Amino acid sequence: MNRIDTAVARFEEGCSCAQAVFSVYAEQLGIDRPTAMRVSAGLGGGMGMMAETCGAVTGAYLVLGMKHGGEDNDARQKAYQMVRQFAQRFKARRGSLLCKELMGCDISTPEGLQSMRDRGLRSSLCSQLVRDAAQILEELERPSPAGVGDDRSP
Repeated sequence: MNRIDTAVARFEEGCSCAQAVFSVYAEQLGIDRPTAMRVSAGLGGGMGMMAETCGAVTGAYLVLGMKHGGEDNDARQKAYQMVRQFAQRFKARRGSLLCKELMGCDISTPEGLQSMRDRGLRSSLCSQLVRDAAQILEELERPSPAGVGDDRSP
């Protein structure tokens, strides 16, 4: 199973969106699964079920920070650049980075959470957002075609 399908499977098995995305890539970056699950535990549901930035997105941001970031300014700038590229691509696909906008309800409220459940959004929408986040991470790992300077890293 590839990383995209593994992330979706983990989400469907009960992980949060952030945990599903981050854990798959973290293992390949030297972080064991239990640690990855703890690191990303607070980010699901739009960061702590606040319906803010989508957990699949924040999980991907953690991956990009692990892969490209560091203590020095150059590494931070590279991580920022990769996060911006990710965000641009995710917004182009989905129109927003915000959980409440993506879902059309505010899961930070009891009514919004019930609406999400009634509409089956976790399985119908959120699993697709996890897939999108993992696909974009994969795209960002591919080298740029010759002559195309979009600063994607291999």
